[in-house]
Amino acid sequence: MSQTQTARLMDGAALARRIVEETSGRAAAIARRAGVTPCLATVLVGEDPASVTYVRMKRARCAKAGIDSRLVRLPATTTTAELVATLRSLSQDAAVHGILLQHPVGPHIDEREAFEAIAPEKDVDGVTMSSFGSMSFGRPGFASCTPGGIMRLLDAYDVDLAGRRAVVVGRSAILGKPVGMLLLARDATVTYCHSRTTDLAAAVREADVVVAAVGRPRLVRGEDVKPGAVVIDAGYNAGNVGDVDFDTARTRARLITPVPGGVGPMTIAVLLEQTVDAAAVQLGVAGR
Repeated sequence: MSQTQTARLMDGAALARRIVEETSGRAAAIARRAGVTPCLATVLVGEDPASVTYVRMKRARCAKAGIDSRLVRLPATTTTAELVATLRSLSQDAAVHGILLQHPVGPHIDEREAFEAIAPEKDVDGVTMSSFGSMSFGRPGFASCTPGGIMRLLDAYDVDLAGRRAVVVGRSAILGKPVGMLLLARDATVTYCHSRTTDLAAAVREADVVVAAVGRPRLVRGEDVKPGAVVIDAGYNAGNVGDVDFDTARTRARLITPVPGGVGPMTIAVLLEQTVDAAAVQLGVAGR
């Protein structure tokens, strides 16, 4: 690809709509067969404006897909013990099939301890250590939603990962680390980088696939993108800015995700799909 060309955009919004449409049909089928509508419970701690917006969006998508949505709002002063008790109660509630803890939850809360209070069979956001282990070893379970959405995008655009060099910029427990494991399972050669990596540009220049997931605007410079590479920008920063310098990167990449409209819609679509998967298993009915 010459530098005068522009990359093809990976339309996550369109693919997400198709997944949600299919998920809606499956939710309706489960409701007919079991007499129970799949239910996602969302726990929101505090009033962080971005989190409130995300939760509102997710609940609207649930309604569109025919999934019941239960919102549990807790004050910002909630302790780790109180949050854990809430999540354990939801895990034991047969009317709830999936649980989402909206994060971040505040610096005074042990987020990992809270995640681990979610029963694995209801961990539709793929945040527990059990889910990470199952995903890493290719066992039944739920993938972290954003990494799962990224893999669906790569599949939709026929990206062959076998033998390719993949660079993941980011090492979070629910995005960077799991997406690297999913890429590795597809026979990609995976390198993890992060904000403290020495000479990040050199690693990016060698990558056939770049996944940027570090939460720093334009950390990945467009001029460092290998010509013909596939660029997945999973970052979202103020002003609709991703972790990749989009304008320059699109003149070098073969495929690239926009921000917004790329990875974000896929995250929600996978969350809804996995909620219906969980309901099908818990209710003992065919979900597909």
